[in-house]
Amino acid sequence: QVQLVESGGGLVQPGGSLRLSCTASGFTLAYYAIGWFRQAPGKEREGVSCIGVSGVTTYYLESVKGRFTISRDNAKNTVYLQMNNLKPEDTAVYYCVRRSQEFSACTGRSADYNYWGQGTQVTVSS
Repeated sequence: QVQLVESGGGLVQPGGSLRLSCTASGFTLAYYAIGWFRQAPGKEREGVSCIGVSGVTTYYLESVKGRFTISRDNAKNTVYLQMNNLKPEDTAVYYCVRRSQEFSACTGRSADYNYWGQGTQVTVSS
């Protein structure tokens, strides 16, 4: 069955870095756009980043542009989210998500992603 497993979250000080990993199984990663969403307590879920099938097309939430970088390694069935210069407002549970349809483009709508990982907590605090 389709599985997405996130790892790499944790506690980091403001200005620090973390790299999240999303390891996929049960489907051919190369055929799907993969994204990252996050949700902080009391806030709505928001799309953070997405990478298209080609690995060239990417999407970033405005507030993370220049700080976060998404990449994929289809041979390792893994998508990464490198997060630099982290801020307290980046604190949230981060979810790896898969587009519903093969070879579809990235979007920022959660309804377009039908598989979600269990989430990994990222806490940015001094």
